[in-house]
Amino acid sequence: MNTNDYRLTAPPVLRDFLVYHETIQGHSRKTVDEYYLDLRNFFRYVKIEKGKAPRTAELDEIPIDDVDLDLARSVTLSDVYSYMNYLSRDRAKHANSPSTGYGLEATARARKIAAIRSFYKYLTSKAKLISENPMQDLDSPRLKKSLPRYLSLDESIQLLEAVDEPNQARDYCILTLFLNCGLRISELVSLNTTDVREEQLRVLGKGNKERMIFLNEACRAALDDWLEERSRQAAADPNALFLTRTHTRMTKDAVHYMVKQRLKKAGLDASLYSSHKLRHTAATLMLQNGVDVRTLQEVLGHENLNTTQIYTHVDNENLRSAAKANPLGRMKKKSIPFPLENRNRRPLSLRAASYFYSSPVLFHVPCPSSKSMGIIE
Repeated sequence: MNTNDYRLTAPPVLRDFLVYHETIQGHSRKTVDEYYLDLRNFFRYVKIEKGKAPRTAELDEIPIDDVDLDLARSVTLSDVYSYMNYLSRDRAKHANSPSTGYGLEATARARKIAAIRSFYKYLTSKAKLISENPMQDLDSPRLKKSLPRYLSLDESIQLLEAVDEPNQARDYCILTLFLNCGLRISELVSLNTTDVREEQLRVLGKGNKERMIFLNEACRAALDDWLEERSRQAAADPNALFLTRTHTRMTKDAVHYMVKQRLKKAGLDASLYSSHKLRHTAATLMLQNGVDVRTLQEVLGHENLNTTQIYTHVDNENLRSAAKANPLGRMKKKSIPFPLENRNRRPLSLRAASYFYSSPVLFHVPCPSSKSMGIIE
């Protein structure tokens, strides 16, 4: 039995919540499975704190089949913050690795907070099983805001021009779609041949949300070349747009690996860039060339405009103009002559003195004797 399948192992109060998200909210199976794993771990911790499991027990071994509405009602904000403290200090980052570190990053803890908050919102607003939401004032961890890394226009061209055999048509097409359309890697590998529609591409994004992306000349030409080559291959998956050498649908791992290899071949630092960085590149290049932020939001499939606006801070011409507008920006440092007659000066080392007096760029002065300069020999 698959212990991570919520339909088989989750208690009714959790199973009903997860079914609601998958069937009514339309969340992907992966999202719902992650919600289950997050909530399962949380209630294991709660059982220890409430004395329903021994403190000596391994957290991952504690059963949750007895988790019910009464236990959910008993949880307080203090319990959640205590759990967050455990995650930030004591939780293994990689449970199956013998050399793992401890303490989850803020982004991982924020996801778990989102699952807990969503669960209690469901109990209160949808199922109406509790009258007041104890997590209404639950805060998320403060996240580090970092600007997205991206390739410049010249580097993007360098990457595309370096694509050669084997799999030239396929890899060139994938890179072109990443750099022009800003696709997520999950969106790219799920593309079918029927999603290519003249000058448009049908994309299934997060939460099974469908959007149409218009294809420019470069994308259309790259797709035509690849589709012609693909038509001569015996595909194990007749629907998949992109195929491996064994004629099966390309996986995310396969695309990740291909992008890294193509970056290396182009002479770019593969440790700094990935398929997702190519999405950042597409977004940044579009903004730099006049696409407004709301249009970019639709192209990228962002639900929240704030997610898109981070790209406006990457290379903003207005910010550059503001820096140049400051009158002190043209201020230049005055050159100050070296005070030769200074009795309070510290003695120079022989090496420093010889450099100073031998440099034709700095000063043209005769070199006095080492004794008169107080040189340390």
